Amino acid sequence: MAVTVVTSKNFDTEVLQASASQTVLIDFWAGWCNPCRMLSPIVDEIAEEQPSIKVCKINIDEQPKLAEKYEVMSIPTLLTFKNGKVLNQSVGVQPKEAILNLLK
Repeated sequence: MAVTVVTSKNFDTEVLQASASQTVLIDFWAGWCNPCRMLSPIVDEIAEEQPSIKVCKINIDEQPKLAEKYEVMSIPTLLTFKNGKVLNQSVGVQPKEAILNLLK
């Protein structure tokens, strides 16, 4: 499944109103962030390998209000949502196994 780019305009639809059976993984990132660039291929790989997971990316420079709303203080930050609620959070570059564990 492709990665969905999320903005303040489509956040409610893409994340909060996602199917009740679907877990959503959000990668908060920025283009200037080297750790974000290290994590991005792992997140993309999960999107391809886990079609039941909705994978989204939010550029904090373009969407600062979303980063502020979810108290993203450091990047990369990963949040998992289910039924419109945050389930788990991870900050920094994580191995694929750790990210998959966030989704359980």
